[in-house]
Amino acid sequence: MTAAIRTLTGERELAIGIVACLQTHGSRAKWHPQLHLLVTDGGFRPDGTFVTWPAQPTARLTEAFRRAVLRLFMRLELFDADQAAGMLAWPHSGLHVHTAVWVAEDDRAFATRLARYCARNPVALERLTYDRAAKTVTYRSDKSEGPTAGTETADPLEFLARVLVHIPDKGHVTTRYYGWYANRPRGMRRQADPAAVGAPAIVPAPRLAPTEFSRR
Repeated sequence: MTAAIRTLTGERELAIGIVACLQTHGSRAKWHPQLHLLVTDGGFRPDGTFVTWPAQPTARLTEAFRRAVLRLFMRLELFDADQAAGMLAWPHSGLHVHTAVWVAEDDRAFATRLARYCARNPVALERLTYDRAAKTVTYRSDKSEGPTAGTETADPLEFLARVLVHIPDKGHVTTRYYGWYANRPRGMRRQADPAAVGAPAIVPAPRLAPTEFSRR
């Protein structure tokens, strides 16, 4: 995201604000690892000026994300360069970037709901019921349509085992702050100007042609 926004705006020193939430569950509490990112719609210059980014290139972000994941797996020696090149040829990589949700600058209520959704627990108790006579639990999806909609009934121990896999290891952080939102830069800004108030100045970035974006 940082590289993409810097390329789109043409400003290499921008600090992008990112809150990354790791989730391992889907709508029915099954194993479904995914990342939810709250990303600023642009970046901050060293002087604090905010520069908006001009486009929403979902397909390009998806491809950049796929290549970044493959590079990470190579560094971890999970597979070699030939295997990574072979996976780049797959028509369906299994990786997807969804950028349809945008938050208006002054819509704090929606921003709060979105942040809570990103950091939600694997199980919502209001959607969980227990049938004492049948000795079963029923869990209702938070989706009203699609392949994960509806309800699912399971043995209590089976459902408990499903939930336990989502408990992170001791010390494992599931929400991280990067760039402009990281703890150190925030602390440095407070120390430099503890009385600073108000929103930063906003500079719209020029739109780039698709060929220029691809070349960069």
